[in-house]
Amino acid sequence: MPAIDLKEKIKQGLLLLDGAMGTQLMARGVEVGVCNDNLNIDSPEIITGIHNAYMQAGCDALITNTIGANKYSLARHGLADKVAEINEAGARIARQAAGPEKYVLGDIGPSGDFLEPLGTLKPDELRDAYARQAEALLAGGVDGFIIETVTAVEEAAIAAEAAKSVSKDVPVLVSMSFDKAGNSFKTMMGVSVEAAAAQIVALGVEAFGFNCGTASLDEYVELARECILRVRAISDDVAICAQPNAGKPELLEGKTVYKISAHDFAAAAAKIHSAGANVIGGCCGTSPAHIEAVAKLIRGLP
Repeated sequence: MPAIDLKEKIKQGLLLLDGAMGTQLMARGVEVGVCNDNLNIDSPEIITGIHNAYMQAGCDALITNTIGANKYSLARHGLADKVAEINEAGARIARQAAGPEKYVLGDIGPSGDFLEPLGTLKPDELRDAYARQAEALLAGGVDGFIIETVTAVEEAAIAAEAAKSVSKDVPVLVSMSFDKAGNSFKTMMGVSVEAAAAQIVALGVEAFGFNCGTASLDEYVELARECILRVRAISDDVAICAQPNAGKPELLEGKTVYKISAHDFAAAAAKIHSAGANVIGGCCGTSPAHIEAVAKLIRGLP
């Protein structure tokens, strides 16, 4: 494990996360519709290759290939009984790639359903499902948890509470997906940055921010400033996490593509960092080249 505790590292300068997993899997020939999380078991060498590439790019922390490894998402692939196995495997793969000096964040994503009365999820059952996932990730060797790509603040809060219940010593980062809505930003469920920050920061998380979405790079910079403004109105201790996509996705010959170059992505990331976000990574469409460009620009590496 790294010499500096992750809670302390988050407070210091820059914590550079890795980039996309899903689009990197597709780039390596993994077909759409496959359970990406189960590749931790079936094709660990693919996941290892992606992690190693991000390590070589200069990131400080790897995110496990487990965003859909809760029992609800896995049930859609007939794998609900493999929650512990898939999450532990994902954590071990990332831990081995990260080595003793870098960090591993256990990825916890949305369930894919809605809480009652909009959907069928019961709060206590969802909380238990997220706790089981967090326990398995911790058993596999993660240094912290990142709850990401969530659009319902109630679900994000339940996931954060579940992660905190597993270990009070392990940091929890919460990253929600916002899109431009008029003059502000909201999630698909209509949750504003201000409302989300108020509810999530009150839970004692170590970082709050955003990932994914359909924003342009300029809009991601604007969103980062909005997150910083809203979080700083509540707390000076909570870090800001920013994981933009490689710009707006485009449909080309039936495929979703991201055309933003590593250079342009890094320039936007530098603006986000200068604004006050210190946990920075990439989401859909980003690659090791994008993360390497960010590392070189912000840190001044050769």
